[in-house]
Amino acid sequence: MALVDILHMNIGSGDSSYANTSLFTKMVMQKVAPFLKRTIKGMANHDVFFDRSFMTADLGCSSGMNTLLVASNIIDTVHEMCQENNHKSPQFQVFLNDLFGNDFNNVFKLLPDFYKTLKKDKGEKFGPCFVSGVPGSFYGRLFPDESLHLVHSSYSVNWLSQVPEGLENNKLNIHIAETSPQNVLQAYEKQFHTDFTKFLQLRYEEVVHGGSMVLTLPCRSSLVPTSDYCTSFSELLTISLLEMLKEGLVRESDINSFNLPLYFPHEDELRNMIQADGSFRLDNMNIFEVDLDEHDTDYNNRGKNTAKAIRAVTEPLITCHFGNSIIDELFRKLDKNAAEYVATKERRSLSIVVSLTKK
Repeated sequence: MALVDILHMNIGSGDSSYANTSLFTKMVMQKVAPFLKRTIKGMANHDVFFDRSFMTADLGCSSGMNTLLVASNIIDTVHEMCQENNHKSPQFQVFLNDLFGNDFNNVFKLLPDFYKTLKKDKGEKFGPCFVSGVPGSFYGRLFPDESLHLVHSSYSVNWLSQVPEGLENNKLNIHIAETSPQNVLQAYEKQFHTDFTKFLQLRYEEVVHGGSMVLTLPCRSSLVPTSDYCTSFSELLTISLLEMLKEGLVRESDINSFNLPLYFPHEDELRNMIQADGSFRLDNMNIFEVDLDEHDTDYNNRGKNTAKAIRAVTEPLITCHFGNSIIDELFRKLDKNAAEYVATKERRSLSIVVSLTKK
């Protein structure tokens, strides 16, 4: 089955749903908010969106309050810029994009309160604002030519369009690991290069002249692909699967044929790809660290919370490959392994945010 048909975060609002386990993503978005505001201010200085409808897309929006948090931040900033420049606020069209299995219904149920809050905060004459769902892969065309003023994406472009080819010798690993052969590292790098370049070229067709993109991705500080920032959660999954292998609950061949379609680039990789493609001008690039322990006050359950977050992101992929029967036991083991992990290591993650303008 194609990755586009099975990749999505856990749906609903249950204990292991993405909507209830996305504290980390919210923290990342809060860190990026000032950067996003500066980007929109730069667009306002060049009159990119005044006296017209403002069209923005959130690519890889997933579900839950985080999705509308981004939309709210964008609308607030555009409205503020218009007021500062004595312009009437434009109408807003917000496109929420994700793959076909995304829980769009969860987001749509939040829209009545979202619209009410906009009118309460900005007055009855504000807007109007229209929010639409756009299912599909951002590795294909999603919007008409030159229709978008701003594209936002957070922790989405790091998901590859497919599992890289040639990973057959990545034995007993499910991602890039210290024991992975060199060809595995090269295969992941090549697939990301192909996908990210295609992403830039497609968005070039869809963004207006002078329009911008703000992209946030997990990244690594070292040129070495197996740096700690990249591998902790995949290592926890691997350890848990290998424990199940020893107990005869999964087959070695199934582990060997399962690899996560994720890649965390180094800043030099991103910069070089953006410059080589030439579709967009790189305006700003910033690397920041998020300390989840600082905000997760439930100290005794940090391991459990880590396991829930990993489950929310990976369960659909694991279920499709291994079957549903192993899921509960796998994540019981992951719960234990995550508790041991957080007892000795800080839960920190490195991210990179880039602001691009269409040439």
